[in-house]
Amino acid sequence: MVRKNVVIGLVGSTLDAGLTEKRWARWRPTVALCQQPDFRVDRFELLAQPQTRQLAAQVAADIAQVSPHTEVHPHLLELANPWDFSQVYAALDDFAEAYAWRATEDYFLHITTGTHVVQICLFLLCETRAMPGVLLQASPRRGAHDSSAPRDTIGQVDVIDLQLEKFDRLAARFRARRTAGASLLKAGIPTRNAAFNAMIDELEHVASRSRDPLLLTGETGTGKTALCRRIHELKRIRQHLAGELVGVNCATLRGDLAMSVLFGHAKGAFTGAAEARAGLLRKAHGGLVFLDEIGELGRDEQAMLLTAIEERRFYPLGADKEVASEFQLIAGTNRDLAADVRAGRFREDLLARLALWTFRIPALRERPEDVEPNLDYELERLSVELGFRVSFARTARDAFLAFAVTAPWSGNFRDFNAALRRMATLADGGRIDAAGVAAEITRLTAARAGAGADAAEGADAADDGLAALLGEEAGALDRFDRVQLADVARVCAASPSLSAAGRILFARSLAQRTTRNDSDRLRKYLARFGLDFETIRARA
Repeated sequence: MVRKNVVIGLVGSTLDAGLTEKRWARWRPTVALCQQPDFRVDRFELLAQPQTRQLAAQVAADIAQVSPHTEVHPHLLELANPWDFSQVYAALDDFAEAYAWRATEDYFLHITTGTHVVQICLFLLCETRAMPGVLLQASPRRGAHDSSAPRDTIGQVDVIDLQLEKFDRLAARFRARRTAGASLLKAGIPTRNAAFNAMIDELEHVASRSRDPLLLTGETGTGKTALCRRIHELKRIRQHLAGELVGVNCATLRGDLAMSVLFGHAKGAFTGAAEARAGLLRKAHGGLVFLDEIGELGRDEQAMLLTAIEERRFYPLGADKEVASEFQLIAGTNRDLAADVRAGRFREDLLARLALWTFRIPALRERPEDVEPNLDYELERLSVELGFRVSFARTARDAFLAFAVTAPWSGNFRDFNAALRRMATLADGGRIDAAGVAAEITRLTAARAGAGADAAEGADAADDGLAALLGEEAGALDRFDRVQLADVARVCAASPSLSAAGRILFARSLAQRTTRNDSDRLRKYLARFGLDFETIRARA
């Protein structure tokens, strides 16, 4: 895929001037820019003021003559005073906001023409990525003004980097833009947790400047999917991408289905593949891909995904021809991917690529000060969804908040929102009273107690290795015996002999004993469970 070069620049009322044939004997930077032998201009976004409209039309015609392949798009800037910083910055910023930036194009901001104020404003817009490009400076070659040298009307072009101080009034616009972006990422919720707000501020900055993969981590229900949707919305508003958001939970993908869903497949690639399929990565061309629970992907899919991220090209399942797609990836997980790498379940090179920008979304119980603003947000959302006003009586609200800020919320916002939905549905007229809150607290407390009992019961059946040694009989052991036997079995599995295992297990009592019967003591203990040292070693 050949990327297009797009130049954005202002018509120079002095340097670009000339309506007669004599103009061809002069160096005119805007026209000369399109005559460079080593720099192709595919499109020129030509900015003009009302007083230079006629000159802009002539410059556009001249560009068409010297560079027929260059498209010229004129844009009128309403500038009464091109030396007024506020006017110039606002006009250029409005142009940047409305312009359809494309990820498949490279942008160059031409700062040779226009006032110094225009040049400074273009620099600031470039540095803040409001205009995602680089700066270009055109100039006549040395000796061009020497009467004895051949006249040079083409000159040269250089990429430059100015070092300028940012002005307070303009910096205020930057801060306002970033504040608005952070608010969007938080769905407008006035969150109070300092760590969460700092994380969102950094995420807004990265999302506005980078197209590298993002990794969102955090427990189930913390809002990774919703945050991804808002990142996509922010990038669309800022016109950093034009494509759609496509996503999938990787825990639902297995085998050929995973390959097909992600990368597409050719017709006949596998049984049931009656038609070719594009796949999510191609569907997201120019947009965003969200792979939730990415730790569930198989190793083959991980390898292909890494290639697709780095090269923007990949083979659909069963195809012998590569396809291309320009997309940004956001991955989500509630797992420790570093631990998965150590266990051989996740590719280290893929994690290194994903973890360049990692953002951990804290659990709701870690943000008690944010419970109240989230409560107000959810009440508004429920009111719209249910079609009637949902609210709390004052005492009921106080009682629920007192409970909510200390509750563990194991399912995070999923549990929190479910509790509100239940109370709203059961409340007469949408008014949640103290009795409704008390009933919901009782329900949540009982559910938590039941989950705790299930967890304790499940601990008896944890993967302690006894099932492999005892089979179904392991489930009949009391927890007291199970913990002790599991530790004994681990020591035996790691020891070279029965006596060595006995010395380790009974080392503390050795000094108080006159006889050393550790081997016999251990043998008799294992026999109580139908085990012996050799069996444990063999199965280990």
